[in-house]
Amino acid sequence: MPKIIDHDERRSHIVDVTWDLITQGGIEAATMREIAAAAGFANGALKLYFPSKEDIIQATYERALGMMREYVELDELRGLTALRELCVSSMPIDEDRIAAGRVLLTFWQLSLTNPKLQDKYLEHIRSWRGLLHRYLTEGREDGDIVTETPDEQLVDEVVLINAGANVMSLVAGEFSTIALQQQHLDSFFARLARP
Repeated sequence: MPKIIDHDERRSHIVDVTWDLITQGGIEAATMREIAAAAGFANGALKLYFPSKEDIIQATYERALGMMREYVELDELRGLTALRELCVSSMPIDEDRIAAGRVLLTFWQLSLTNPKLQDKYLEHIRSWRGLLHRYLTEGREDGDIVTETPDEQLVDEVVLINAGANVMSLVAGEFSTIALQQQHLDSFFARLARP
């Protein structure tokens, strides 16, 4: 009887291996040869599960985004509470989120020269910004957010705080400690309650 191969399990294993290679040695370490060797495949066998390295990187990126989503439960939340939860969930405040940030940084780098990957990232950013706008609107409706600063500017601030924290935690951790990240978020949220 032929062995039944679970393609989803193998794809997940390849992503696991790619994740480890990127977090340990950066994108340079995640060559097709290294991915195949670490996954226990012949080099050409990866194409049975992913057509290209770009597809493997994209699946690894989607895993990083999925991890970020797992940190936040927004189903029952709205307004200011949901906004805070969303902001904190994507900050590099523990080892898993720092590792996810490393994968995201790799993806950002690759998306500069790859329109398909850039489109994927822009899709994520638009969705994230849409949620931020929604929670700001709800916070204003609930009376918790009274600042006169326009919502578009507030959304820009959240995105820049988050992106900056993720980059700095990787390249200059002493300037992006968890305490400093919390201080920036606390300052941002305190301003929302002031006209």
